[in-house]
Amino acid sequence: MTTALRERLRIPVFQAPMFLQSGPEMVIASCRAGIVGSFPSVNARTVEDLERWLTQISSSVSDSDAPWAINLMMHRSNQRRHDDLALAERFQAPIVITALGSPREAVERVHAYGGIILADVIDIRFAAKAIEAGVDGLVLVAAGAGGHTGQQSGFAFVEEIRRHYDGLLVLGGGITTGRAVRAAEVLGADFAYLGTRFIASEESMADPAYKQMVVEASGADIVCSDALTGVKANWLRASLEAAGYDPANMPQAGEIDIIKSSGDAKRWRDVWAAGQGVGAIDEVLSIAAIVDELERTYKAAKER
Repeated sequence: MTTALRERLRIPVFQAPMFLQSGPEMVIASCRAGIVGSFPSVNARTVEDLERWLTQISSSVSDSDAPWAINLMMHRSNQRRHDDLALAERFQAPIVITALGSPREAVERVHAYGGIILADVIDIRFAAKAIEAGVDGLVLVAAGAGGHTGQQSGFAFVEEIRRHYDGLLVLGGGITTGRAVRAAEVLGADFAYLGTRFIASEESMADPAYKQMVVEASGADIVCSDALTGVKANWLRASLEAAGYDPANMPQAGEIDIIKSSGDAKRWRDVWAAGQGVGAIDEVLSIAAIVDELERTYKAAKER
C-alpha cells in the first residue's frame, strides 16, 4: 500500500487539511502538482456544499494525478460527521483521514470500497487505539504543527511508534522544506504532512492578510494555547493580539467545540493558526511553484 501510494507522488508529501484554508482549488492544484491534496469536510459550509466540492474534485483529478483525501472530524461536537462520512463513501474518497475522535465507525466503510483510511493522532495512546480500530496508517501530529498540535517531538514520536508498528506513517509538525521532508523519511516516516507552507499559496482560501502574516512571521511568533477550542493549537501571535488576547496570559482551556464560535472573535476565522515552520516561508506562491521548490530541495538533500 505504501509503495503503491508513493509511486503516484513526485515527492512523499501530503498537503495537510487546514480548517478554513483548504478547498477544492487547493486540493486539485496539489494533486496535479504530484502530492496528496486534502481538505477538512467541514470547510464546506453545508452537506450540500460538500457534495458540490466532491463533485468538483473527483471530476477534476484524474488517475494520472496524485490521489486526494478528505479529512473527517469525528468528535461528537461535529454533528455532520455521519453525513460527511456517507458522502466520502459515495464518492469513494481515495484516502480518508480521521481526526479528533475514533476512526472505528469509518474503517469498515472505507475499506469496503477499497479506500485507504488514516488516523490523525497526537500521542502514543491515541495511536494505539487507532491501530486497534484497524486503520491503514497513522498521521503523527508532532510538536510544531499548525492548528491543533501534538506536544511530542517528531524525532521521539516516530521512533516510539516504529518500535511496534510497521504500517504507513505520515509525520507532521514544523515541516516546511524539501530537506525536512527528507528528514522525516530518515526518521522512519513514509510521508510528510505540510500545512502551514500551503497557507501562503495562491490557491489557499486564507485572507490575503493571513498569508502575509505567515510570510512575515518567525517561529517566535507562534503561541500554543487551548483557550480557543479546548484543544492545544498553535496560533500566530499577531492575530491573537488583534483579536484582543494577551499571548502571555491566555485564558483557561475552552470547551472542546471544533466548529462553533466563541466570544468576540470567531475561532479560526479571526485568530489565525500556523506552525513553527513559518520562518522558512518567504513569499506567496502557486502550489505548483511550491511543489517544484520542495522537490528541488528534497532531491538535493537525498543526494547528500
